[in-house]
Amino acid sequence: MSRDVFLVLLGLASVGGLIFLIARLKLNPFIALLVTSLALGAAAGLPLDKLLAIYEAGVGNALGHIALVVGLGTMMGKLMAESGGAERIAQTMIGWFGPAKVHWAMMAAAFIVGLPVFFEVGFVLLMPIVFTVAMRTGTSILKVGLPMVAGLSVVHGLIPPHPAALLAVGAYKADIGLTVLYALIVGIPTAALAGPVFATLIDRHVIVEGVNPMAEALTERKVSRELPGFGITVATILLPVALMLMGSWADLFAAKGSLVNDAIRFSGHPVSALLAGLLLSFVTFGSALGFDRESIGRFLEDCLAPTALITLIVGAGAGFGKILMEAGVSASVVGMAQSVQVPLLVLAWLVAAMMRIATGSATVAMATAAGIVAPVAAGSGISPELLVLATGAGSLILSHVNDGGFWLVKTYFGLTLSQTFKTWTVCETLISIVALLLTLALSAML
Repeated sequence: MSRDVFLVLLGLASVGGLIFLIARLKLNPFIALLVTSLALGAAAGLPLDKLLAIYEAGVGNALGHIALVVGLGTMMGKLMAESGGAERIAQTMIGWFGPAKVHWAMMAAAFIVGLPVFFEVGFVLLMPIVFTVAMRTGTSILKVGLPMVAGLSVVHGLIPPHPAALLAVGAYKADIGLTVLYALIVGIPTAALAGPVFATLIDRHVIVEGVNPMAEALTERKVSRELPGFGITVATILLPVALMLMGSWADLFAAKGSLVNDAIRFSGHPVSALLAGLLLSFVTFGSALGFDRESIGRFLEDCLAPTALITLIVGAGAGFGKILMEAGVSASVVGMAQSVQVPLLVLAWLVAAMMRIATGSATVAMATAAGIVAPVAAGSGISPELLVLATGAGSLILSHVNDGGFWLVKTYFGLTLSQTFKTWTVCETLISIVALLLTLALSAML
């Protein structure tokens, strides 16, 4: 058996081990990734006295940037939730689209709300609105809810400033402004097909029956303060995105190397852009609505605890990718794929898809796959921005029992296990395949 074949089989065994540890033994993904990474490194022959240092380097390189983005994005999302900004966006969208097209309204709302927050955060923010809309319009939970989760998923996997997309942007050395532009071109029709169109079709075949305790709990009338305006809410959410776009186009506004050019680039860095959005939200989602400094501070403190596990999992995934690279597994996989002439965009999608199925985390899948494919992509002539999209598309495929989103959808929607596979799993797989096809089409056009 050749060394390359051995390493590929070893990589497959590590992926299988991850599935077993997470899906069968219900082991925490962070611990499963750590155990699998160390076992893989030892089996591949990496020096034991350097194994942990290699793993730590992979974790540290990822978290040095991602931890800041996760913290700032979560704080901004928390303020948006407490202020009612997410509810304002959804209500306005529904008013624009009308009761007959509420499924399109929820997709659009999720697309906007999902920009600064993680999938899980956006899901929890929007589910009370989904329940309320379904109840008031007499529409099924699937027809209203699936477009919402499709919109959130597309934004989460494809569009910066989400951490995994930003990590892929850095790994591939992509232009963040072009990445956002291409992601919107690919993401909007993808969300439409996997969301409202698919929901309309599957709603005829999957009937959700019985009382939904979550729906009853989240549709109770509650007294709350006045919601923020729609315009100021959207402006606050889109400020970081606008700053990042300006940063990537700094040379259009000022001479390269000038103080103004450097200032624009600085403000367009993801950390600076998210910080600016957060500071603005202190006013638009905070003091302008009557929240005092103590309340705002409490909101920020309350939201940081859940980010710890997210951050650890992202770092663990990056460490796993580092072990795969240092052990030579990634080079062997890429080499074998190139020998059968797999296009680089398809390769990025395949690697991310493997990691997604193994770990259940789109974030881990995208971060790990980018680290594996990036060295091969350098100098290939393939658009790094499209590589980000292909990797993101692969990271969304086939959500199943090892994915927290799977259980969120099952529980909140009141579905059986079989119904969750028929709806949510198919929806995620549609997003992955359609996004890849559109990315390949865009590559051919460019």
